[in-house]
This record gives sequence, C-alpha cells and structure tokens, in this order.
Amino acid sequence: MRTHYCGELKEINIDKFVTLCGWVHSYRNLSKIIFLNMRDWSGIIQITFLEENKKLFKVAKKLKNEFCIQVFGIVKRRNLKNINKSIKTGFIEVLVKKLTIINASQPIPIDNSKINSEDISLKYRYLELRKLELLKKLKIRSKTILLIHKYMQSKKFMQIETPILTKITPEGARNYLIPSRIHKKKFYALPQSPQLFKQLLMISGIDKYYQITKCFRDEDLRSDRQPEFSQIDIEAAFISEQKIQKIVENLISFIWLKIKNITFEKIKKITFTQSIKDYGTDKPDLRNPMKLFDLKDLLQEVENLDFIKKNIESTKKTRIAAICVPNGIVLKEKKIKVLKEELKKKYGFYELITILVKEKKLSENYDFDCSILKNYTKKKIILKIIKKINAKSKDLIIIVIGISKTVNNVLNKLRMEIGIKLNLVNPNEFKPVWITDFPMFKKEKDGKLCCLHHPFTQPKNSNIETMKRKPETIISKSYDLVINGYEIAGGSVRNHNFEVQKTIFKLIGISEKEQLEKFGFFLESLTYGAPIHAGIALGLDRIIMLLTNSNSIRDTIAFPKTTSAICPMTNSPDYISNDMLKEIL
Repeated sequence: MRTHYCGELKEINIDKFVTLCGWVHSYRNLSKIIFLNMRDWSGIIQITFLEENKKLFKVAKKLKNEFCIQVFGIVKRRNLKNINKSIKTGFIEVLVKKLTIINASQPIPIDNSKINSEDISLKYRYLELRKLELLKKLKIRSKTILLIHKYMQSKKFMQIETPILTKITPEGARNYLIPSRIHKKKFYALPQSPQLFKQLLMISGIDKYYQITKCFRDEDLRSDRQPEFSQIDIEAAFISEQKIQKIVENLISFIWLKIKNITFEKIKKITFTQSIKDYGTDKPDLRNPMKLFDLKDLLQEVENLDFIKKNIESTKKTRIAAICVPNGIVLKEKKIKVLKEELKKKYGFYELITILVKEKKLSENYDFDCSILKNYTKKKIILKIIKKINAKSKDLIIIVIGISKTVNNVLNKLRMEIGIKLNLVNPNEFKPVWITDFPMFKKEKDGKLCCLHHPFTQPKNSNIETMKRKPETIISKSYDLVINGYEIAGGSVRNHNFEVQKTIFKLIGISEKEQLEKFGFFLESLTYGAPIHAGIALGLDRIIMLLTNSNSIRDTIAFPKTTSAICPMTNSPDYISNDMLKEIL
C-alpha cells in the first residue's frame, strides 16, 4: 500500500513519485491551497493539495485531524523561506496527485499537543501512542532489547524461558494468584521473579542463563514501579561476584554507547554502610556533589540546648548530620519554610538548624547567621562545624537531628530536592555506582528478622554458628547497581549449601513444616551437588526510563497501569460473576 514512510523521505526522493499511508497530523486550508502534515510511526511530512485539481481538492476539503489516509504524489523541494527546521523532512513536501480516505476520525478525546490527565491518557492509550515522542521511547525500548540479546549471545549465555504459572512462595510482596480449573481450591502464583528456577538451572548444569521476562508483584506503586514489569535475568555457575558485576558493567556500557553515545569508565563501588553514611540512602545520585557530614561529636554534649537534647533519645539510634549547600544563600527563607512543611508532612519532622556562612572577617573566621543563635552562644562550635564541613562564603549548612533512619531520609530528600532546585544535577549526565556488602538481615517493626535482599543470598565470611548467635552482624554477598538515584539492578552470590539455607529460613521465621511445603523441591536440589553460582536481575523498564529521560517507567511501556494498579482502557481489574466465582472456589 505504500512505497515509503513519511519521516524517511530524503533528498534522493525529490522529483520521484511516492505512495504514503498515515494520519492527518495537522490541517491548513488557505482557500486555493491546502497544506497538511501527514504522520506515520517514522515521522511527519508536509503534503500539498492545489486548487487546480478540483476533484482532488474537493475531497481534500473533507479531511480533518486523525483521518487515516493514503496519498500518491511527487516529492518537491520547498522554497528556502518555507523550510520547516523543526522536522527532519522540513526541506521537502509531497505534491498530491491522488488521495484515498481509508477511514474518517471523530474528534479524538485527548489533546496530543499537551500532557493529558493520567486517567484520560491511559483510557485512550492507543491514541496517546500516536505521539511521536512516545513512539520514540518505544523504539528505544525495542532497540535496547535487541542490544541485550546481541550482547548476551556474544557471551554464550543461553536464553531459557521459565514458568509463568508457578508455586506460591513468600518473596517480599503479595502474589497474584491464578485458580486451577482441574485441581479445585488450588492456585498457581504469577512469578515475582524467576529466582528459584534460575538457581535450579545452575544446579542442572546449564552454566550460563539469561532471559527478558515478565514479573508480577502486588505492592504499592510509584513512578518506577508497576504491578507487572520486565526484568533482564542473568545467572551463571562457578563465578564470583566481581565477574558477574563485570559482565553487567559491560552490558550497560554497550547499551549506553549504542543508544546515547556515552562511554562509562570503570564503575565505582561503595559499601552499603558507606553509602548510608555519605548519602543517607543505598540509592545515591552521584551527580549531586553534596554529601552528609556527621556532627554528633561536636553537638551532642552542648549544654543548655534543649532542641538537641529532646531529639536525642538514644546515642545508638540517633544521628546528627548535615549537608552543605553550595551557594545556598539563594535558598530564601520562604523556600526553607516550604521544605520544613514538606518534611513535617512526610516524616513528622518539624525542625532544621540552618547556618548561613558569610564573608570572612579579619580574624580569618567566617561570620554566619544561625537559626538557633538566640538559644546558643557558643560560636566556637559553629565555627568548628564550618571548618569540618569546609563550607565557603554564601554556603548554607542544614543540620538534622533525630532517629538515624529519619535523619537519613530527611537529608537524602533535601539533598535531592535542593540539588534539582539549584541546578547542581546535570540531567544529561549518568553516574552509575555499585552498592555492595548489604547486611544479610534487618529487624522488622515487630522485632522479627527478614532478609534485606532475599533468603537465597549467600552470607559473607561467616559460619552457621555466628549466623545463629549474631544474625544482625552478618554481611551478604549482594550488590545493587544504581544510576542517578535509581536501582536498576540487584543481585547476589546465591547460597548453594543445604544447611546454610535451612538456617536462613529458620532465622526469618519459616518453620520446618513451611520450609518443606514452600521450598521442599529447592532444598532437595541443594543436596545433589549444587555448584557455586551468582546472578543479577536488571529492571528493563527503569533502564529505558533513564535512556529516554522519562519521569516514570509508565512512559516506556505500551500499555501501563495507573499508580493504583488500574487499566482505565480495559477497566481491569474487574468484578466476575457469581457463577465464575463458584467455579474457582
């Protein structure tokens, strides 16, 4: 039906006849001449109708935006003054000789020239996908997937599909359940990840496995989370954590080079403990130059400072830390007040100490304004803080005091938001970092232990007795790859020892009976000569989000869900009839 695509016409096509198919993107009737931009998935071309061809001109008058059409015409060079530099075909046009209206269109219920509301844009997602900027993102997604396959095949990884209907196992989030028609009152679960299957593949001797697979987690959503998402799954036998990290580094570098023409140097590694200390998070955005500074040694013993005393409940669980905002003088009091209100709303945190550094005096010490100076006369301590942080004139020091977790969250939030407000972060830069040596366990609010990554991670340099006696001291052989504050990959060296695996299950409260019911098949596999193996899972959607400078993974998926896990287009999830419900139960 066509000889060319709209956006791919070039200079070599001038004075040649072409047939195009697509949609009316915009329409201008100037009485004796009609111009319209015609669009297909490749781009836009201007097509022209002249009044002298009266029959054709009469049909062209019927056209409206989003009509689906076919045209036959000759490619012509535009006059210099009529060149449109905003589109790549802006130097040419097609003078139409024949027009076929394939299908008319009603006025579409969305505005493709602006951002529509979430409900409208997803209800009419098939119309929103006509936006060239969204199509561009899907093209990048398609190209990236091809690059992944090319790289993994070059490294002799075998592509293997793992089951979608699988066993219900506790993996952190709620499972999506599928009733069995044949086995009444029994259910399959959709996989949260192929974790156990890829380990079984290593035990089977496959050696190197990968796949791009769908995973399903029933959990609270946000900009970088969807109930169903795509994962690049990688596993290899007889391999160290350093080797698997190197494979992923090379894969990421290959993708970024081909898509963004950006080359990564050797990716930096930071331990979990150091990342929390320096950035308040295990997902640091290293484009931001600000770090956290501990000030507990300077401030915790200050006399007559009620604000500090009432925020320090326990010397072990509290932290006094600060960030230094370069040229923070531009953050007016009003902006500081807004930040305080946001922090109070999110964390119940109501106070910040601010120190605005001024010019140096003759004494070589800086002058300053301190938000708590009225309650505090020991200026020497503040000067020590300025010196420790290496603050300069016009810098703003923000100090937070309280429970360590809250201090870390607050300063991380401030660091990110202020970094954006003051243009400290280059949106076109990419700073990957490995976060390593995560704690094996953490305590939940009810005091129970849970695994920080997952229970199939191998402990680092520890035996079973130490793990039983001091579980919170155990470090795991786990690692995350973070780019610009987003965790794009998480992996570990897997546990391949039967007794260690049972001990981990027991420590996190999985009884012997439940171990056999939920993981019996896997525990048995560990008794048949399981090899050392390691792996990682990369979030494809998050990678595409970064590659396309998107604010949400939703923009990189053809048919995503809302943040409340609803598809407005198909109206799912939906109720089912009582008869269907009886069949399931």
